[in-house]
Amino acid sequence: MSIHDEIFARMDELSPAEKKVARALLSNYPSAGLESAARLAKTAGTSTPTVLRLLGRLGIGSYPDFQALLRDEVGHYMSSPVNRTERERGLHDEQSVLSQAIRERIALVEALETHVPPSEFGRAVKALADRPKRVVISGGYFTRYLAMLVASQLDQVIPNVDFVSEPLGHDISKYLSLAKGSVAILLDFRRYEMAAKTAAEFAKARGATVIVITDQGLSPTTNSADIVLPVMVDGIPFDSDAGLVVLLEALVEAVLLATGDRGIERMKEWEKSVQVTRAYGTQNHARATSVATATPETRQMDWEES
Repeated sequence: MSIHDEIFARMDELSPAEKKVARALLSNYPSAGLESAARLAKTAGTSTPTVLRLLGRLGIGSYPDFQALLRDEVGHYMSSPVNRTERERGLHDEQSVLSQAIRERIALVEALETHVPPSEFGRAVKALADRPKRVVISGGYFTRYLAMLVASQLDQVIPNVDFVSEPLGHDISKYLSLAKGSVAILLDFRRYEMAAKTAAEFAKARGATVIVITDQGLSPTTNSADIVLPVMVDGIPFDSDAGLVVLLEALVEAVLLATGDRGIERMKEWEKSVQVTRAYGTQNHARATSVATATPETRQMDWEES
């Protein structure tokens, strides 16, 4: 039984003061429970001890335990792709899925302006542009691929950037190298992962600046964060990464602009040094064209020479 249903079912057992807390919870569930105990008590017009007595009736030992249970409950209901799809599929017209998906993704991108505090974004840019000793970037089950992408792009702008696939596994040495002056970026979206929380705590303990990029529900990883960049996510069957992709691209762009000539010079060095074989580079294109227009006899001679 959910916390909501248990409170509702046991309302008659509660004292008048406890009922006030219960009503405050039920009237704004689950948001009211994610506030502090003091804030909930103030909303209900009671005291913090009354809030704790209500939790005791429910068999919950402490307010942090209550919030952890609440997060788990909300996470299961809101974050499960199966639950979300079952809930929302009736709201989607199969004939206009593409149009509706486009509108919803545009709204998620536009929401960045109201959900990402400019001051937090600016602090993240400064931390990355101010010659950090080391930058490690890791993600979750799906977001690891976007973490890999942004690490590859930032590596062309600033030095000492590493993508960390398994921060608590074979990549632990990258976290062991963190110290004051380093930066750890963690992408942790619903359903939140314990590895991200542990990695953030580890990075924080070593003196690194911790940047957490998460969804509007705010991952527990934010408890160890110096900078939090919240992104609106929604969609079925999986959360959309549209807003996240734009935020990451904006972050790389802002870091490049903040580094100025230093960033441009690094990009030039990277392009000069790294050899990437292109399918249709200038020389390859000329070669392909000559092969395509050559006679069978000429092709045979070219093959023997090569």
